Order: sequence, then C-alpha cells, then structure tokens
Amino acid sequence: MLLKNWDWIRVLRLVMGIAILIQAFILKDWAVGLAGIFLSALPILNIGCCGVSGCSTTPAKENLTSMEITYEEIN
Repeated sequence: MLLKNWDWIRVLRLVMGIAILIQAFILKDWAVGLAGIFLSALPILNIGCCGVSGCSTTPAKENLTSMEITYEEIN
C-alpha cells in the first residue's frame, strides 16, 4: 500500500529527507536528525500539510440551463 501511487515529487521529497538524515549523521546533530526523520516519513506515509487529499475542494456546480443569454444588435 505504501509503494503505490508514487510520482516524481513524492520521490524527490523522500530523497531530500534522506539527504537531511545523512547530513545529520555527518554533523552528529540530533535536531537535524529529527527533522530528517519527520521529512522522510511524510512521503513514505503519503501525508503532507493537510493529510491525504485534505486540501482538495469540490468544484462549484453551475446551473448552465438556467442562464439566459441576451444579444445586442450593433449597427
């Protein structure tokens, strides 16, 4: 389930999170390591700022049949 629906931006987010983790191990900095774990978990779990499809909205439905079009004659 976690390996389905991967697009290029999700792979890029995972690569950047892993790069931050590697940098944290090189620097021996636990704060950067926590950020790297968090940023690597987001694409693995397919969540983001709003969760899975949490930011999506439904498009407004327009009633096109009730619109009356008027024309003006130009001389």
